[in-house]
Amino acid sequence: MNTLTDTTPEADAVLVQLLRQTPVWRKLQLMGQLNEMTRTLALGGIRRQYPHATAEQVQRLLADRLLGAELAAKVYGPLPQLTETADAI
Repeated sequence: MNTLTDTTPEADAVLVQLLRQTPVWRKLQLMGQLNEMTRTLALGGIRRQYPHATAEQVQRLLADRLLGAELAAKVYGPLPQLTETADAI
């Protein structure tokens, strides 16, 4: 069974074997690093899209992306009205 579409079956088998041999603590460490990287990238995207947003507004927008609009609104209140920069992607 090939789990990655851009990887040969042989390379995929090696990757699966390495992951099976990896201790649980290391897998958790890697997941934490991936989560931190995702958060950093999301914050960068928000700051690029809303360059004049305050730190509080940025955190609220991050909550919207991480939790979904409905849950974030229930927990943190309505999404702030902000103006996007013209070159935002």
